[in-house]
Amino acid sequence: MKELVEVIAKALVDNPDEVVVNEKNEGRNIVIELHVAPSDMGKVIGRQGRIAKAIRSVVKAASSRENLRVDVEIVD
Repeated sequence: MKELVEVIAKALVDNPDEVVVNEKNEGRNIVIELHVAPSDMGKVIGRQGRIAKAIRSVVKAASSRENLRVDVEIVD
């Protein structure tokens, strides 16, 4: 899942070198933290959070095949 979020985020931002993705395992729950440059924050979140919601939907669909619960957090 970490790689999926990283690929999506790097495609969206102007500074793909500053994209950092951390994954924390908590049993069957996985928390993915996405760090981007401050200037790219708006591109990852989108208007009214639409891009962020779309990223979460794609990750949720991919994780449901493996019976995992994955949360994506966009961190400053």
